[in-house]
Amino acid sequence: MTHARPGLGEPRGPAFTAGDRPGAAAPRPAGGPPQAGPVPPASPYRVPVAPAPTPPPAPRRAANRALAVAVVAAVLAGGAAGFAAGGIRGPGGGEEAAAGAPPPAAAGRNPGDLDSVAARVLPSVVSVQAGERQGSGFVFDDRGRILTNAHVVGTATDATVVLHSGRRVDAEVLGRDTGRDVAVLEVAGSYAPRALPMGRAADLSVADSVLAIGSPLGLSGTVTAGIVSAVDREVSLGGGAQQRAVQTDASINPGNSGGPLVDAAGRVVGINTAIASLDRGSSGSIGIGFAVPVEDAVRAADSLIDGD
Repeated sequence: MTHARPGLGEPRGPAFTAGDRPGAAAPRPAGGPPQAGPVPPASPYRVPVAPAPTPPPAPRRAANRALAVAVVAAVLAGGAAGFAAGGIRGPGGGEEAAAGAPPPAAAGRNPGDLDSVAARVLPSVVSVQAGERQGSGFVFDDRGRILTNAHVVGTATDATVVLHSGRRVDAEVLGRDTGRDVAVLEVAGSYAPRALPMGRAADLSVADSVLAIGSPLGLSGTVTAGIVSAVDREVSLGGGAQQRAVQTDASINPGNSGGPLVDAAGRVVGINTAIASLDRGSSGSIGIGFAVPVEDAVRAADSLIDGD
């Protein structure tokens, strides 16, 4: 199976071939004039004829489509395969969100202008590769430091960061907190991405709209939308003690680990960290994902930076 470097996947959307349209005119012979039918003789009488009633529009039938989808897949070992604890797996390498128009917002959601929110957030989200481990991260302070998951970097002391522009830069792992599953990276040299604004997971309500952004299977810049399914959900992240998490139905797959969960205003409210699975042999999204609340993640990051 093909291995892909993070951030360099170029998936193509589905292509289709439309079938014959019902009622389409028969093709005319090449080079010949249009075929005209016989002209009925003119009537010597003028008889007023009422126009035929316009029939109601028939339901549109989908044209026959031949779909061809090409997906760049990456199989990543170690942390990329994630961790499992009580049926919960950490994403560390997933599939691009399905193409097509998003479903209409349900009552109670507050989607806002999600396309502009994604456009503002994407430049500050990065792909992270540490050895065979792969995940996501985002710029969280004015020094350009990057927040990600501890299980994304493992025991590595350095990593490669792929910016939204495609530029690859070296980064140092400043520290990791495996209990909270948080790690901090510092990028060598100067670069452009700005820090994302921080929100508060404590202010979230069930059914609030959220976006999960990251690099599942190395497909950088992947955005999925959903809602907050539950707040203060008690789960075991990183194989440690139970801790609170934000539960969401936004699709989270291996490789989303460390990426931001943002609210409808583009503020980070959590770090995408784990997904529930029906069995330990499955690693795809089933619509139940978990994010470390941003308050807990930033508190852990500050302690790592201060050397505590």
